[in-house]
Amino acid sequence: MQLADIIVKRKERGKEYGIVLVPEGLIEFIPEVKALISEINEVLAKEFKGDVEEYVQTSLSETSRALFNKLPSSVSHQLLLDRDPHGNVQVSKIDTERLLILMVKRELENRKKAGIYDGDFKPQSHFFGYEGRCALPSNFDSSYCYAIGKNAAFLMLNKCNGYMSCVKNLGDPNAKNWLAAGCPLPAMMGIERRKGKDKPVITKALVELDGPMFKCYETVRAKWAFLDCYQSPGPI
Repeated sequence: MQLADIIVKRKERGKEYGIVLVPEGLIEFIPEVKALISEINEVLAKEFKGDVEEYVQTSLSETSRALFNKLPSSVSHQLLLDRDPHGNVQVSKIDTERLLILMVKRELENRKKAGIYDGDFKPQSHFFGYEGRCALPSNFDSSYCYAIGKNAAFLMLNKCNGYMSCVKNLGDPNAKNWLAAGCPLPAMMGIERRKGKDKPVITKALVELDGPMFKCYETVRAKWAFLDCYQSPGPI
């Protein structure tokens, strides 16, 4: 609904174009879809014979089955693809952007019938891998990655198994004052459901909605939605 509102307001301002950046794992944070994915993960953790879709359909709860059948066939089929080594759905292989396009298109068609939108919605979706969606590296990025790699080599040479290479004191502009360290993997682990069982895994690092970086983004989010503020400034 909010995305459709933005499209309508941009149309009113004579800007029938724009870019929407969709994070890869967004679909997992839609509550109903999250519950559906959780159920599918549990179902596919068990051995079965026959057609995978038929097997999953008969094993889902009534609510999740209804949602599964309501999704575009391309998206519902992608939810059944092979899991990663941890038993999770591979969200990078799900066309989240296409799902959002279909939902927005349906909403705009309803608004057009109601006489509150008369624009032309002609979306074009793209998927960018890590290289395509990353900013050009700064001098800090280069120095930090070099330090992380060199520190990892020292950890291996000293037989420090089960550690993650990390560098502290990054606020100091002089890289010579940074502190190299090794963080034990268990310190970053939590218990999560994997392949139908509880297993210790490294907890996902999510965006801190109360953190200073997101608060900074919040101050410009509304302006960025309506102005052409998405040009790349080039290398730092």
